[in-house]
Amino acid sequence: MKRIILITGGQRSGKSLYAERTALELSPNPVYLATARILDDDFARRVAVHRARRGPEWENIEEEKALSRHDLSGRVALVDCVTLWATNFFFDLDMRADAAFEALREEFDRLTRQDATLLFVTNEIGLGGVADNAVQRRFTDLQGRINQYIAARADRVVLLVSGIPVTIKQETEKPSEK
Repeated sequence: MKRIILITGGQRSGKSLYAERTALELSPNPVYLATARILDDDFARRVAVHRARRGPEWENIEEEKALSRHDLSGRVALVDCVTLWATNFFFDLDMRADAAFEALREEFDRLTRQDATLLFVTNEIGLGGVADNAVQRRFTDLQGRINQYIAARADRVVLLVSGIPVTIKQETEKPSEK
């Protein structure tokens, strides 16, 4: 059952909705791991829209950083989202991108040791122009590194463009030896 699916794309590309539909296709009772820190009213409204969209079939867990502390064995779990998860590490570690990457990598590795199907939603923030400030450039570099790390380990990677899913990586099962 162990499987990793990475769903990526730009802001408002339909990633979360696609990920939720996929999770529900894989399980009648998936887990939603929300990584957001709600820092202002606008963001609180965005989170409320996400929550309202999900029905009672979802088990909702709010977890800013230590995703692996939750037992997801045998479950389908959606992590929404890697960008906010990375933000939490980045700022808690004084904007030290290398330290944040190592912490994210270690936590990802712990989480993915579980026998679970894990869907990760992330943003392709590096598709835009180069940021005009050093903090944003450091974070964009961090985001790109963790996206590459997850994508390299994923069984499937889907890019959302204007609500349209485009599969960019699909591992096929290896035939059993006879």
